[in-house]
Amino acid sequence: MKEDNTSTSIVALGGLGEVGKNMYVVTHKNEILIIDAGVMFPTDDLLGVDAVIQDFTYLKQNEDKIVGLVITHGHEDHIGGIPYLLQSVYIPKIYSSKIAADLINKKLIEHNIKYPEMEIITNESIVKTKYFELEFVNTTHSIPGSYAVAIHTPNGTIFETGDFKFDLTPIGPEADLHKMTRISERGVKLLMSDSTNALSPGFSTSESNVDEALESVVNKHPARIIIATFASNIYRIKHIIETCKRHNRKIVVFGRSMETNIELAINNGLIEDKTIIIDYNRAKSLKKNEICILCTGSQGEALAALSRIANGVHKQITLQPDDLVVFSSNPIPGNASSVNRIINKLYLKGVQVFTNSEFSDIHASGHGKQEEQKLMLRLIKPDYFMPCHGEYRMLKKHAELGESCGIPKENIFICKNGDTLILDKNGIHRGSPVQAGDVYVDGSRIGDIGSVVIKDRKLMSNDGILLTILNINPFTKKLLIKPNVTTRGFVMVNENSELINQIERKVTYIVNSTLERNNYNYTDLKNQIILELHPYINELTGRHPIILPVIMEVRETTNN
Repeated sequence: MKEDNTSTSIVALGGLGEVGKNMYVVTHKNEILIIDAGVMFPTDDLLGVDAVIQDFTYLKQNEDKIVGLVITHGHEDHIGGIPYLLQSVYIPKIYSSKIAADLINKKLIEHNIKYPEMEIITNESIVKTKYFELEFVNTTHSIPGSYAVAIHTPNGTIFETGDFKFDLTPIGPEADLHKMTRISERGVKLLMSDSTNALSPGFSTSESNVDEALESVVNKHPARIIIATFASNIYRIKHIIETCKRHNRKIVVFGRSMETNIELAINNGLIEDKTIIIDYNRAKSLKKNEICILCTGSQGEALAALSRIANGVHKQITLQPDDLVVFSSNPIPGNASSVNRIINKLYLKGVQVFTNSEFSDIHASGHGKQEEQKLMLRLIKPDYFMPCHGEYRMLKKHAELGESCGIPKENIFICKNGDTLILDKNGIHRGSPVQAGDVYVDGSRIGDIGSVVIKDRKLMSNDGILLTILNINPFTKKLLIKPNVTTRGFVMVNENSELINQIERKVTYIVNSTLERNNYNYTDLKNQIILELHPYINELTGRHPIILPVIMEVRETTNN
């Protein structure tokens, strides 16, 4: 079946088969609605890459159709790509909660982008365009202003959950179960639901349980406490501050993102008493049991405050034997080794370390586990189901949960970025895919860094660089002196003189052989050196350095 001019399409440009860079695009006739524009942080193998964003080609090709960007909540994997999107594509309006809008504006200021078209939404908001009508539903997550979005289209309702959990004793607002039920009763054609914790059975821990665990830690420890948590978990920060206030501890904050989010929480009335937050100079005059340091670095980030404290290079904080370091977080996938490395360094410093475990709920995920995902499926009762927000194994498990909740297997779509679903009067079926993929951000450069560059960086990091500097007379086409071979990250020249001599002799042979031909040029010469030197060096050393031939023209002079 093919798409016609009465159908509605939905395509993911990010967020499927990965954790991060969420972006979903709904199209009907000449209108396009975008849901979220997140970023994904690079893995260790993406050397020199600062962020990974979506390929905006599809949006650029259909720029005149875009009616707006809807933000489900203010976490980086949902808003982090907005500055790059606005530099590439015209977005007539952004709809978001107040706190998400504040976070977005901070980012835009950093990127010197002025964007006045921001509309604040609430649980009561309704947004209408020619073909779409949007409703917003309160959900429980780790940041205020989190919404699911019901998109009413001419071909049925799409319900996108955003990130959610079902917490019956939350710190913030409760999920609006009644509104979810009312939308469900009117009929939902497609449910798109958060799959992040699809591999975790049971129900997630209530944030109020974390509050009790933190209360016990802050109350019992007789000396200084250092707490590391996600700067984006504003509710956690809020009750850490409130707990410290009850126990007469002042808060010292380290980490730029932590400072930013606390400022936003104060401005939005989530933190009422800002006098509890003091600078480090004031803290010096307090007793140890009157201080709590709140910092970034719960994921072992190399430049974060906790890492610098653990490494003993922080300018202001030096660990003391009676310190207690609390990790109010769990390692996200891929970060376990970094976190364990920091924990080991802390233990080596002699301090106590407190982490989340089955015996102590010092952290609660903001994403629902399997039973909560089933509850969402039962509440919404969709005709069709598309798991989203997760790696493939998470999407696959979530699809199985959907089937166990009565959705026919043929009505469940496990998609990848670029796949299209078509909604029409006959139901939902797959359409033609669109261009999608990863775009790398390196400093101020967007998209200049491709897979070839990343491969070269990996080679340089593993096997180094070898430069061959050639002095050639352009008139006689002769090599004036033997090639100069130098390396970086390959071998120590002084300690491997025989190897360097062998490589120099090989380069001399290659150059002289090539120069004997009348039809050569410098490009051919460089290519010939690389072509013949690579296998030669590999045979000698078993390594594959990047080879960079440098040719210098030297005109010989004679003295009369």
